[in-house]
Amino acid sequence: MTASEPWTVGVLIVDDDPLVRAGLVMMLGGAPDIRVVAQAGDGAQALPLVDRHAPDVVLMDIRMPVMDGLTATETLRARPGAPEVIVLTTFDADDHVLRALRAGAAGFLLKDTPPDEIVTAVRQVARGYPVLSPAVTRRLIARVADSGHDLRRTRAGDRLALLNGREREVAVALGQGRSNAEIGAVLHLSVPTVKTHVSGILTKLDLNNRVQIALLVHDAGLLDDQE
Repeated sequence: MTASEPWTVGVLIVDDDPLVRAGLVMMLGGAPDIRVVAQAGDGAQALPLVDRHAPDVVLMDIRMPVMDGLTATETLRARPGAPEVIVLTTFDADDHVLRALRAGAAGFLLKDTPPDEIVTAVRQVARGYPVLSPAVTRRLIARVADSGHDLRRTRAGDRLALLNGREREVAVALGQGRSNAEIGAVLHLSVPTVKTHVSGILTKLDLNNRVQIALLVHDAGLLDDQE
């Protein structure tokens, strides 16, 4: 690509239903800045295709044979330079979605999401912004039974102990579903300063996005007295 050519978002579609894949190809095909680079019928097929085509975004179904989308997401996100992953699901309160988000997925889309919203989500994720807001994350968490609660709380608390006081305040505000502007207003910080703190938190905790920060805050029990 030359400097004069527009940037296009490469997308890999992973779903075991050929009709779903065809529908997604059709939806994305109308966007001039999005290109479907490959398709896969399960997670095992997707891994070598990521190596071959280096997509920017992977649309990943959850329930598939051979290798499910959760295992594939965890495997991909553990790699350096991993593509962003959007998980596809039919339920908005599925515990599998939480596992995918913990693994570093940038969010999720319901399979009946309108085409224009899917296109917008792909563009947003390709630019580093999750398609699941912290507020929605919190609602999702509240509706799913959390196994291994005590151990998860201890581990989350240990990780958050790496943060300084201001970073911890920002992390809790993210867990409350606040935007950068809202965090700035509450903590009397400028939006650029909030963004700097969020970046610092992600680096210190080795996380991919603010959704994972919100999950960690929840796991540590820091929102219990607010629910």
